[in-house]
Amino acid sequence: MFVAPFVIMFLAFSVYPMLFTLRLSFTDWRGSGAATWVGLDNYAYLLGNDAFWASLGNSAVLWLLIIPVQLLLALVAAVLLDDAKTRLRGLYRVAFLVPFVTPLVAVAQVWVVVFDQNYGAVNAALGVLGLPDVGWLTTSTWARPTLALLFIWKTTGFIIVIVLSGLQAIDASVYEAAALDGASRRRRLRSITVPLIRRTLLFAVILQTLAVVQMFAEPFVVTQGGPYGATTTAGLYLYNHITRADLGTGAANSFLLVVLVMALSLVFVRLMRERD
Repeated sequence: MFVAPFVIMFLAFSVYPMLFTLRLSFTDWRGSGAATWVGLDNYAYLLGNDAFWASLGNSAVLWLLIIPVQLLLALVAAVLLDDAKTRLRGLYRVAFLVPFVTPLVAVAQVWVVVFDQNYGAVNAALGVLGLPDVGWLTTSTWARPTLALLFIWKTTGFIIVIVLSGLQAIDASVYEAAALDGASRRRRLRSITVPLIRRTLLFAVILQTLAVVQMFAEPFVVTQGGPYGATTTAGLYLYNHITRADLGTGAANSFLLVVLVMALSLVFVRLMRERD
């Protein structure tokens, strides 16, 4: 009786929509009227579509630009915040978390203004240094790093909290024993801290992989998927099916992304088991 409300809500708002979407992926439906069964045609169309693979490629590039940098920054910041000698630790923790709780659309609009090629503050600073303007949002070379920087700034605080929770679960006596054996702070970080929070780091990688694959609001507001499709992520490409009312293909696209994320997650877990 106590768990019934959760079970009912889970079935109504998670299981049923997922099963409906799975069925929808095998049909041609425009949002009204009867759906026409097309079998695997939607999946065949996507797998043979260059734009679909290009969106996955863009997401892969963003993953490479974001995840390693974000994990390194989160680990360094979490270690510093976990240090009992760090002053104003509470203030720093709140400061790191503020970007994560700030509305994404508002942050994205600020990014558009700051990185504008003609009037942005970044190019103004480059001009003061005698450097030429850069098309941060209008060139394929810089659009993806600029978008990755937005994502890192926005979500790293949350990853810091996750890593910090892993650090605080480590028994202090382990560090004390290592210190008595003469291990330096760098050695303790490499040989104790990182190995003992591997599962926490793995959780962060899986969580952020899902977020990068689903990334939509950032390219939608900042670059609209441009220039020349360079920032059309998998999430934004999925949204394009909805704007064309091609819901069957959109459903198939979403399930292909589910399979992709599950496969990547299993690879990460497998690698972690081998390390264990």
